[in-house]
Formats: sequence, structure tokens, C-alpha cells
Amino acid sequence: MKPRVLLEDKQLEVTLTRLCYQLIEVHNDFSNSVIIGLQPRGVYLAHRLQKLLEKILKTKINCGDLDITFYRDDFRKKELKPNKTNINFIIEDKNVILIDDVLFTGRTIRAGLDAMLAFGRPNDVELLVLVDRRFSRHVPIQAKYTGLVIDSIETQNVKVDWKETDGKDCVTLIDK
Repeated sequence: MKPRVLLEDKQLEVTLTRLCYQLIEVHNDFSNSVIIGLQPRGVYLAHRLQKLLEKILKTKINCGDLDITFYRDDFRKKELKPNKTNINFIIEDKNVILIDDVLFTGRTIRAGLDAMLAFGRPNDVELLVLVDRRFSRHVPIQAKYTGLVIDSIETQNVKVDWKETDGKDCVTLIDK
């Protein structure tokens, strides 16, 4: 079956802007809130949202990158390449928006929560994902902010391309 495009350039831009305004409704000026993107692909979404929020609010927003490699439940089973963690702010008593590109089984998010606690105990943690594949959870995790919800089967993959690494912005549903 031919890959199905779910979001392209302009649609993705509108979706990201909508997510920013949803975040502003809850977090106001972000004075007590921070953004953390999960490595490897959630960081692109996190940094895009940070730039858009800073443009809208005209203020600096703390945004970090979190490597979850050694917190994964399968890190001994397959070859994983560690990424860089870059969190140069305190998350203690902050409202954290944890960001990833695709929510599927929930295992990556669980690992992200464990890894994040090494940096302090936040006041609150919310999850933002670009794509929620809602029917295959292994862990009871749900996103508060979602760009797109899709119903897919396990033999399908969601591929998120970012201009920063792939040369284009596009979300595609692919049959394996």
C-alpha cells in the first residue's frame, strides 16, 4: 500500500500554532513552566514549539533535550545509540511539558518520566505529542496536548520528517 501523508508543511505549521495556543491557555507566560523534548525526535518538536511560543509571548522559554536510552526497558536487547541530554535549568517544582513526536505504546514516555526525575521533582508533568496512535498502549499514558490522533494497526509506522534533519516537514503513515 502507498504511504499516506497525514500532515504536510502548512498543515504542520497550523497544528504547531494551535498547540502553542493551547499551551498558553494553561501555562500563561511560562514563568513556572519548562519544555523538555525526548531524544531523538521529540527534540525537534520541542524546539519548534519553543521558538513559536517565544515569538508569540515575546519572552524566553526554557527548553531542554532529554536522553532516555538507559532508562528504556529494552536497552539491553537492541543496539541503541545514546544521545545528548541538555537541561541547563532547574525542574524542581516547575510545570514540565514533556514532548515527543509519536505516542504509540507509551514505553518511551515512561522512560522519559524516569530519566526526568534525575533532574528534580517537578510540580506537574504534562505530555504533548504530535501524533497519538491511540490503540496500542502497553503503559497507561495519555497525552494532554495532541496534534493529530490516528487509528493505526501494528503493521503500520508513523514517520515524522523534520526540515532540520530530513529536509522537509511531513508526517506519513507507512505500511511495513
